Amino acid sequence: MTRSALLIPLTTAAIALNAISPVYASDTHSIDDTVKQVETTLGAKVGIAVLDTGSQRAWFHRADDRFPMASTSKALTCAALLDKGQSFMNKEALIKKADLDEYAPVTSGIVGKKVSAADLCSITMRTSDNTAVNKVLEILGGPQAVTAYLRKTGDNITRLDRNEPDLNEGTPGDVRDTTTPRAILETLNKLVLGPTLGSDERKQLTTWLESNEVGDPLLRAGVPSDWRVADRTGAGGNGTRGVIAVMWPPKHAPIIAAIYITQTKATMEERNAAIASIGKAIAAEVLE
Repeated sequence: MTRSALLIPLTTAAIALNAISPVYASDTHSIDDTVKQVETTLGAKVGIAVLDTGSQRAWFHRADDRFPMASTSKALTCAALLDKGQSFMNKEALIKKADLDEYAPVTSGIVGKKVSAADLCSITMRTSDNTAVNKVLEILGGPQAVTAYLRKTGDNITRLDRNEPDLNEGTPGDVRDTTTPRAILETLNKLVLGPTLGSDERKQLTTWLESNEVGDPLLRAGVPSDWRVADRTGAGGNGTRGVIAVMWPPKHAPIIAAIYITQTKATMEERNAAIASIGKAIAAEVLE
């Protein structure tokens, strides 16, 4: 684990196990200690990048290793859509029964209807509906269009190669559909806090991230309840779990975080608790 200032331009105005899930003593543990404890307890590969945009302090662990993005990639797909402008936002896709992924909590109820790309992003960012994001990818021209957009923003590492659900495979050593914690943190910084998107598009992306209904057990469970959190979560094969977030503590500059766990047999509840513990440690260090 290393701690230093990120060499990127800031763009803000600016261990015990119980029977169910691990309990981490992050009240007294630093981010460094907590992440190491998570790796040991879960037998996992863990990568983090955290940036306090006010003090420019940053924390890294395996920050340049590749991790499966899983559904955290949905934020990048919707950013690529926003970059295309209103004409693409207004494009419609027909939801067909043959399109439905196993996880389609909203689109399974609107088969036979046409839905705008903007509404599809709203659905997938809120509920992580896989069919919705696949239809957005169809409108954009496929996963390679998202990768091309990322290259345009200066992210030469993150890549999207497949649709849902295949992108969630999480096979060790497979570079498809992966990022590094450092790369995606820098990209999230540019997208949410920087000039990469226009003002209206940046606000829309932030609104979508804040609307996430499936992120409560992760970072949101670890940071104080008065922090504003805009995040996108993901889960996949080989114990993959992740979250990317921009968080606004009261009277404090934004905190950006990218946390990924993979290569573990831990349960979903255990992985969620681990990420929540890292969130608690982040809050403790930021507010010290």
